Amino acid sequence: MPGSVQVTKSTALDEGTGQTEGMIRQGAIIDKSDKICASVMVAKPHTSSAVHHHGEQDTIIYAQSGHGIIISNDGSTRQALHPGDFALIPAWTEHQEANEGDDEVVWIISRSGGSPVVVNLEGWGGKMK
Repeated sequence: MPGSVQVTKSTALDEGTGQTEGMIRQGAIIDKSDKICASVMVAKPHTSSAVHHHGEQDTIIYAQSGHGIIISNDGSTRQALHPGDFALIPAWTEHQEANEGDDEVVWIISRSGGSPVVVNLEGWGGKMK
């Protein structure tokens, strides 16, 4: 039997997700499905996240506004995301998000799994904080 449609209003986003430092993380669809979750990431101007990965979860990013950067491969790869772009971050991939510009960056994030997994690292190479 199908479930019911669940809506999270923009005024009800959860800012207490306790995810990666350096970014504002707002939970949108958390613990409502065992297969997928969604959140909003806001990066203020001239900020970056800690280096981290999402364990067994694959992550899809949709760049809603602003011009952000995903840094990966031990910091050697920098890929810009502009409004309307998508990115896939495979499970266990160490990465960092950055906003080097003067405008706020907003990304919509979906992950496999019902609740977001974030493993913050002290730097590149897997050493956990």
